[in-house]
Amino acid sequence: MNFIMDDTSMVSSGSLLSEAVGALASPHKLLTSMLCLLIAWPVVASSIRNRRARNLVENYPYLNRASMSQMTDEHAFQIQKQVAQLEFPFMFIKSLQFALFRTYGIPTISALLTKTTQFSNPETSLKRYTDTSALVQEMVGNDPTSQRAFLGLARTRYLHRGYRSSGQILEEDMLYTLGLFALQPIRFIDRFEWRTLNEMERCAIGTFWKSAGDALDISYDPLPSGKSESGFRDGIQWLEEMEEWCEEYEARCMLPDVKNREVADQTTAVLVYMLPTFMHPVGLQFVSFMMDERLRKAMLYDPPTPFWSTVFSILLTTRKLFLRHLMPPRPNFLRYQSFTEEPDEDERFFLTKWEAAPYYVKPTLWNRWGPTAWLTWALGRPVPGDEGDKYSPTGYSISDLGPKGLEGKGKKELEDFLAQMKDYRTGKCPFH
Repeated sequence: MNFIMDDTSMVSSGSLLSEAVGALASPHKLLTSMLCLLIAWPVVASSIRNRRARNLVENYPYLNRASMSQMTDEHAFQIQKQVAQLEFPFMFIKSLQFALFRTYGIPTISALLTKTTQFSNPETSLKRYTDTSALVQEMVGNDPTSQRAFLGLARTRYLHRGYRSSGQILEEDMLYTLGLFALQPIRFIDRFEWRTLNEMERCAIGTFWKSAGDALDISYDPLPSGKSESGFRDGIQWLEEMEEWCEEYEARCMLPDVKNREVADQTTAVLVYMLPTFMHPVGLQFVSFMMDERLRKAMLYDPPTPFWSTVFSILLTTRKLFLRHLMPPRPNFLRYQSFTEEPDEDERFFLTKWEAAPYYVKPTLWNRWGPTAWLTWALGRPVPGDEGDKYSPTGYSISDLGPKGLEGKGKKELEDFLAQMKDYRTGKCPFH
């Protein structure tokens, strides 16, 4: 046997040996690389996650309270839009839903809703819920000087005008409802989300809703700075005074009443609409969990059981930590957008998501056969396009949103409101 090998053979044999050793070592290297990635990823994710909050300082000229007193309505809208569509979309939407829900703990509000049957009647509550959501989204989701925002505000003023002039809706109730739309997102985000809001974001929310209150002709006279010549310093002061006043108002007016429970039950039915029937008791436990003791007593609701309180607390804490340390930020192309940005050929708009009955959702192939549609179908619920025109598959006109009997009405009032808003709602600072 010949044991003599030439240089080429030796090199070839060495390469084969190196490849064999590399193959044996690669699982170890792969495992080490994966371990390093797992250790580094939370640091990277957390850093990326906070980038938008850091960029606010670079994008907007509001570095301290003195400069925030000059914050414009346009900038406030843009900052709040980032909060609502990119940073905390889930909790922002839920907070607005619970803001509306909280108003039902006031007997003067729930009594009127029961009288009109719009929220207390299951035949109308789903549509009324969707109409209210659509109007709020038109106000919050569009540029403050846009025609859509003007129409949303003008239609809201019209729908409340008769009740306010007759005294059936108290001006304090209007101020309280406005305050909740500003305060609840801050409370929910600070309590349940992966970070708290910074001072600029709080100021933006206060500035935006103060301006919206002006457009809705809501008086701030009950607030300390509402009557003073100097007025409010900035959106943060407006929020602070609103929070203090709302606390006093609730202590005085949020009282137990069977009418509160009647309206709350119908609204709760909307909130658990997309849960299987056997999960409805769990949904009710969650709704109660999200209430504080004062609201529960006013609604005549029982507190959640200790077991479910523990479960919900663990789930929400886990979600918070997962988002903070492991999830990258939501990219702009996945921003939460619940309505179409452009009208169709008939100048009508559509909702792109539905949490209850599919009102105003276009029956496209995706909406009728996509994942949400399959889930809806599995629950025995209607999908977009079902039952003819019942769910308005042709979309909505902003000037017609509201009770069926008011569709097509109020055109002259809308024109007057729009003319007023164009004179003073120009996207500038609402405090100066």
